[in-house]
Amino acid sequence: QVQVTQSGGGLVQAGEALTLSCGISGRALSTLAVGWFRQLPGKEREFVAAITWSGLTTYYADSVKGRFIISRDNAKNTAYLQMNSLNTEDTALYFCAAKIGGPMGPRMQPTEFDYWGQGTQVTVSS
Repeated sequence: QVQVTQSGGGLVQAGEALTLSCGISGRALSTLAVGWFRQLPGKEREFVAAITWSGLTTYYADSVKGRFIISRDNAKNTAYLQMNSLNTEDTALYFCAAKIGGPMGPRMQPTEFDYWGQGTQVTVSS
């Protein structure tokens, strides 16, 4: 049984940085692609970033491109989302997700992912 456990998040000021972690258990991370999504109350879950199984290819939403970095450490079974130059529009509940197979791209949908973390709140104050 695959479990996705998130850590990180919290309250930061605009312009600051924050790193989210996504730990995988029950399956080798190397067999999973990873994505990050975020969600505001009453809104749909929004794609943020994704990384392929090998880590060689990454995808980003236009809103975070150049500021966020997705990465993975297969040896530690952990993926990361480094968020730089945060602004108030980045405030959301962030979710880590993993998938076994299927295509990857810059506009991924939540339904494409098999496993989900519990979500972690990121709040950016002005």
